[in-house]
Amino acid sequence: MAPPAGPSIARWGKGVLRLLGPAPGRLEFATRLALICALTALAAEFYRLPDPALLVYIVFFLNKPDRATSLITNLALGILITLIIGLVMLVSRAVLDLPLWRVVAIALISFSLLFLTSASKLRPVGAIIALIIGFGLDELGLVPGGELATRGLLYAWLFVATPAAISIIVNLLLAPPPRRLAERALAHRLAVCAAVLRGSDPKAREALAELLNEGAGETPAWVRLAGVEKTTGPEDIAALRQATYSTVVIEILVDFAAREPQARPPIEARETIAEVLDDMAQILRRGGYPLEVALPPLEGEEALPELGRTLLADLRQALADFAEPEAGEAAPKPEAKAGGFLLPDAFTNPEHVQFALKTTGAALFCYALYTQLDWSGIHTCFITCYIVGLATTAETVQKSTLRVLGALIGAAAGIAAIVYVVPHLASIGALMALVFAGALASAWVAVGDERIAYAGFQAAFAFFLCILQGSAPAFDMATARDRVIGILIGILVSYLMSVMVWPVSLARRIDPGLRGLIGDLRAMASAAGVQARRAQAVQSLTAFGALERDLHLIAFEPRQIRPPVTWLESRRAMAREAADLAAPLFLGADRRLEFAAPAAARLAELEQAIGEDADLKEAADHAFA
Repeated sequence: MAPPAGPSIARWGKGVLRLLGPAPGRLEFATRLALICALTALAAEFYRLPDPALLVYIVFFLNKPDRATSLITNLALGILITLIIGLVMLVSRAVLDLPLWRVVAIALISFSLLFLTSASKLRPVGAIIALIIGFGLDELGLVPGGELATRGLLYAWLFVATPAAISIIVNLLLAPPPRRLAERALAHRLAVCAAVLRGSDPKAREALAELLNEGAGETPAWVRLAGVEKTTGPEDIAALRQATYSTVVIEILVDFAAREPQARPPIEARETIAEVLDDMAQILRRGGYPLEVALPPLEGEEALPELGRTLLADLRQALADFAEPEAGEAAPKPEAKAGGFLLPDAFTNPEHVQFALKTTGAALFCYALYTQLDWSGIHTCFITCYIVGLATTAETVQKSTLRVLGALIGAAAGIAAIVYVVPHLASIGALMALVFAGALASAWVAVGDERIAYAGFQAAFAFFLCILQGSAPAFDMATARDRVIGILIGILVSYLMSVMVWPVSLARRIDPGLRGLIGDLRAMASAAGVQARRAQAVQSLTAFGALERDLHLIAFEPRQIRPPVTWLESRRAMAREAADLAAPLFLGADRRLEFAAPAAARLAELEQAIGEDADLKEAADHAFA
């Protein structure tokens, strides 16, 4: 597989240990996942359910950090799997004894569902549904007799219903409500701002930069879910929504003060502000939200340049109405996304059909491979094609790279467990402890940053495949070997298909993303009212974060479709410069035009440079030839 470009891979490699470091709520979520995995393994062994490794692995897809999303996901998947089983029963009656038509049915259903995965709102679960139906039809073809096939389908229902039921119970008992997660996230952001102001933590600036790249992160979604749960009143929801926007503004102002000497308060003033932010963070951690926050007079404030005094005035206002939307205009609510089930370009963009054909082709190749070789032990290659396939080449290569690393680590841990641990297991409790330990280590990675999360998913899958081979402790090294080989074959086939057949470069998203970022910054500067300006600031940072992720991922593309390094570096510099203009645009909007005018002029220059860049045509020809 083609490695990322030099600077990007160096940054990625240097940051791996940091990405593996502690984060708010990470240990709690990983421990909960590991507990559900252990309980699911207990149920699988007790009831002798087939393929316990895959049964336990499904837990990773059914659970989210908060209680509400986890419960909704499990209930929705329970209903969905019931409908899927009904569909499989109808199809299986017609093709059960006809191998050729069974393959045709798998291909048609796979193509249809993968097309919808790419072209509709079915994206989060479409590939998994295609996997379940395709694998279910294949397994039924190996079962003689209609009654046994029906029993197999009922087991397939238990296959998802068991981890879903256990997940629901554990989440009801242990998972934090979404409001709690929103409060923790806001407290963490305020604490990071306080650390940046003090300047005592060299990693604080880097942490603040990452938070700015995320925009508001998942906090707005958690606040909405708190309202859906009906466990939080409308007034509290409005206050937390306002606090979310205010926190992002505080981050922008603190970051600008750290970068711009003319806006930086004296050390004594920064310490006072940091203490106020720490006090606010403590209130949020205790389950409340701060009201009537007043920043006292600051030493040396009058001696500051005009830019510094303006920044402090905006910071005072952000603190004063931190969680009080009634202090000004009502905090704007997120707009509902328009559109129906299908995307607007569902039948005009050929990439949707190409994605469905590529992923289906990779899966059917793997199906034919292990069928013709009569090597059912590598059937995991078929499963892997659906798990790895993504719309763009860069995403597929990145995900495949992480999954290869995760598979090798998980397989090594699983084989070591077979050799040194499994022979000493004397009870089901001991097996549960082994599953818990492996799941905890994998979940720690899987629930972390998306740049490494897939490695944790694959490590868990490989580990479970090694140690859970049936209704008794596993000692068969050949089974573990074959399953890992199957995973690696599936990853390789998906990679080759993505790179060699209709490769899709991320380059086409970069310039539209830059123009969108510039448009959001202009909208922020011209927004009427403080609250609207704050909401637009959140949207601008979110757009910048998405652009940064694309610029990071594009380095994973093979050289034959990746744009030139000079083109990428120019776009990366433009994105960074545009994002740095957010603070002066915010400070100068409708008040101090001397601050906003130069930033607005620079935005216009950047937009013109995007259109006039002499390398643009060369990059497009290079990427899409």
